[in-house]
Amino acid sequence: MLGSGWRTAAARMGEVVAEVPMVELGGFPEASVAGHGDTVRSIRNGDRRILAFMGRVHLYEGHHPNVVAHGIRTAVRAGCRTVVLTNAAGGLRPGMTAGQPVLVSDHINLTGHTPLLGPNDDRLGPRFPDMTTAYSPRLRALARAIDPDLEEAVYLGLAGPTYETPAEVRMVAAMGGELVGMSTVLEAIAAVHAGAEVLAVSLVTNLAAGLGDDALDHDDVLAVAARSAERMGGLIADVVGRI
Repeated sequence: MLGSGWRTAAARMGEVVAEVPMVELGGFPEASVAGHGDTVRSIRNGDRRILAFMGRVHLYEGHHPNVVAHGIRTAVRAGCRTVVLTNAAGGLRPGMTAGQPVLVSDHINLTGHTPLLGPNDDRLGPRFPDMTTAYSPRLRALARAIDPDLEEAVYLGLAGPTYETPAEVRMVAAMGGELVGMSTVLEAIAAVHAGAEVLAVSLVTNLAAGLGDDALDHDDVLAVAARSAERMGGLIADVVGRI
């Protein structure tokens, strides 16, 4: 599932054998955020098949958490056993730079929501899923074997759509967050609930509020993502090829 600005990275993932609008699959709303696509691609990578969602929807668009997680549940029900999540994130840890890919080692969910609220659907997963190793150590080790320069960090998810205030960034850091963004945590919860193995990769597109000199702007996020797309697409293709 591709985050802001990652659309062109899909070109590196393999041969596209089919592409359909998400809304034609049922349960998917229209995409409304710049930088996100609205189709699903079936991609051939050697003897592997990748189901690539070219965009996502977010809580801040007014969607229910189950709608946010619908793509993950659709993929798992279609046979996917590994879920790769990508996002654009603000970096908090000293030394992080715009354009840097970072593996998510864990998350803190401060969105105030979960896709598991309400009666549990036992066809999808257990009532109380274990999140201890939500972000697969095996897949993270595989990614680091491909790119030894990859760092790992804790991602803190907020609801958005405003970028964080400097005071909120200080709060995130005090809580242990090293990356901050507006996606990923709900999808990761849904994937773990459904029994999928999860890898998440954040692209640091800016320093978090108060840590840099520039104002935060979505166009800048998309520009950084576009410049990094080839490397990101190649990394994901290599990871999938070795799973």
